[in-house]
Amino acid sequence: MTRATVAFDERLYKAIKLKAVMTSRSVSTLIAEAVRLSLREDASDLEAFSARRREPSKPLESVLAGLKRDGLL
Repeated sequence: MTRATVAFDERLYKAIKLKAVMTSRSVSTLIAEAVRLSLREDASDLEAFSARRREPSKPLESVLAGLKRDGLL
């Protein structure tokens, strides 16, 4: 395992420490779990983009114009 130094806003760090105490886990474990979850979500997003890469794209301007035309904006 590799060690790293991470800087947090003081209030955020206090919240992390409190959650660590309340869940009987270490601060390191909480942070590692959060990073793992974030990377897992990124991987899932990339898979979804890859699966849909052949779908036609539509410019945002066109989507917004349609919403405005239909009275939704």
